[in-house]
Amino acid sequence: MLRNLLVAASCVVLSAGAANPERMPVLVELFTSEGCSSCPPADRLLQRLDPRTIVLSEHVDYWDQLGWKDRFSSHAFTERQESYARQFGLDGPYTPQMVVDGAAQFSGGDARRAAEEIDKAGRRAKADIRIVRSERGVRMEISGAPNAADVMLALADNAAESQVAAGENKGVDLRHVAVVRSLRKIGSIKRGGSFATEVGLPAGAATQRVVVFLQESGQARVSGAAMLAAGGV
Repeated sequence: MLRNLLVAASCVVLSAGAANPERMPVLVELFTSEGCSSCPPADRLLQRLDPRTIVLSEHVDYWDQLGWKDRFSSHAFTERQESYARQFGLDGPYTPQMVVDGAAQFSGGDARRAAEEIDKAGRRAKADIRIVRSERGVRMEISGAPNAADVMLALADNAAESQVAAGENKGVDLRHVAVVRSLRKIGSIKRGGSFATEVGLPAGAATQRVVVFLQESGQARVSGAAMLAAGGV
C-alpha cells in the first residue's frame, strides 16, 4: 500500500534532479545570520540556487548578542555548524558558510565554487527517496543507500522577510528562502538497505517544505535527498 501511494504521488516529489533527470539531487546548506553584514549576498545566492537544488537556510545564534537577535536563529544550528567545522578541520564556524552534500564547504557568497561543487555532487550515486504527505504527516520510502547513514527530516518555512532595526544590517530588508525551523534524525539505514516509515508532523507543517536526506554518521557526506514543496500533497 505504501509503495502504491508513493508511486501515485511521485509527481509532487521535488529534487535537484527534476530539471535534469541525469543529475542526482544535491543538498545545499547555508549557515547564515541576520546580524552578519556579509550574509545577505549569500542569502540571495541561495535563492538563485532554489529550486535547482534542495536548499536549507540554517540561522546560527552566535551573532544574536551583537546588536540584532535573529528570530530564526537556533543553537541547534550552531552546534550542527560546529560539527561541520570539526569534520572539515576548520578552526571554528563562520558566516556565511555553504556546505554542499556534507562534502564541501566554502564562503556562502562564492557563486562559482557553489556551481562547481553542486555539479560534482550531482554526479555521485545517491539513494532513491520518495516522500508524500499523509493524514498524519509524511510517508517515505528509501532504497539503494550507497552507504550506512542517518535519515534526517527538516521542516523549513518556504520564505521569510525581516526588517532589521539594529546591528550590522540595520535598515536592511532581508529576504530568506527555506528557513529551517526543525531538523532531526528519524532513523537509520544500512548500506544497500531500505527504509520506510510514516512520521507525524506538527500543526502548520502543511505550509512548510519537507526535506528528507541521508547523512553518513559523523555528519559526513549526504548520500540522498528529496523535498516536498510547501503545500504539496
